[in-house]
Parts: sequence; C-alpha cells; structure tokens
Amino acid sequence: MSLNRPADLARRLGRRCGLAAVLLCLGLLLLLMASRDTGAGDRFVAGHLLVASESMGDPRFRQSVIYMIDHSDTGALGLIVNRPVAKVPIAAALKGLGLEAEQAEGEIPIYQGGPVEPGRGFLLHSTDIEASNSRPLGAGIALGAPAEILRLIGRGEGPRHSLLAFGYAGWGPGQLDGELARADWFVIPAEIDLVFADDPRQSWRQAMTRRGIDL
Repeated sequence: MSLNRPADLARRLGRRCGLAAVLLCLGLLLLLMASRDTGAGDRFVAGHLLVASESMGDPRFRQSVIYMIDHSDTGALGLIVNRPVAKVPIAAALKGLGLEAEQAEGEIPIYQGGPVEPGRGFLLHSTDIEASNSRPLGAGIALGAPAEILRLIGRGEGPRHSLLAFGYAGWGPGQLDGELARADWFVIPAEIDLVFADDPRQSWRQAMTRRGIDL
C-alpha cells in the first residue's frame, strides 16, 4: 500500500489541526475529496466493497472487506469495515474531541480502518438522517463529520447505522488497478448489512458467498 496522494491529503489536514481537534478536519477532507474528479468507467470502484481474495498475500489485508470512498486516476482510499476494535460511549468519544459531552448517551463501534495514518478518524453512517457536512457515497451510506454525527447520536437523533474507523487503506495512482488485475481483490456492490454488519467478523465469508464462492 502506498501513501502517495490519499495520505498526502490526510497529512496536510493533520498539520492544519491540533491533535485534540483532528477529527474536526474531516469536514475539509470531505470538501476536498468531493471536488476531485473520480473519473469514469467500470474500473473505478468507489462506493463498492473491495474484498480480499483467498490468494491475498499481504497479511495486513487478509480476509478484509473494504468500503471504497475514493478511486480515481490519482489513487484510492477505503476503510476496512470488518475489523472491530471496541465499542465506546458517545460521551467518551466527544470528550476525546475536546467537545461538550454532558447528557450524551449511546455507544459507537470503533474499527481499525487501515494501516495508513492510524490516528486519523473517519465516520461512516447510514443516510436515514440528514447531516449538513456529510458526503453521500451511494447505497444509503455517507461519510460524515465525526463531531456532528456523534452529537446527533448522543441526543438520540443519530443514524440507524454508524461506525468510527481509525486509519485507512490507501493506494497510489494505478496501484489498486494493478492489484485488481492480479486478482488480489474482487469487487461486489456495497450493502448496508455488510458495511454495518451485526457480526463483522463474518463479513468476509458472507462477501465470498455473495460472489458465489462457497467456503
């Protein structure tokens, strides 16, 4: 996996923000990513699930299921959605951002989103609620500003599904295309029940089954 363009973008945002407010930079990240030309043609897989094949040689991505946020001629970025780490109270997550957390209720699952920039957070959520700073990605899924979504969840007004991932998977120009050609990955449509799975540790096997492979 290459740092290249996606990591450069995240790193520039990190330099502009203090550590306590790093997740608040996601709003700017959304604007920058939304302005990029994602190209055309079937080879671009943004908005789909990238699933590691049985022959995946990189142990960091073995049996991983990745929701692809961005894929273009300049690189690609996605979040692993089947590696849960813990569930944390919304109040604790808000306090970690240096935000007011009084009377905030509920929990949110935390995921290992990938090996690049493991301290950087991304929040995926379902689109059953309207959020001003969220970027719709398709299939009823959006990339949201963590502070905004966490506040909504804490007030009992949040989306039905959400997850907070730290780190991401990143590819340089043409790199993912080469890995796809080498059959390291296959692509399936993104579905809510796989992105926000009740048992994410079973998501890889479920994705293989949906491709028509019986394990």
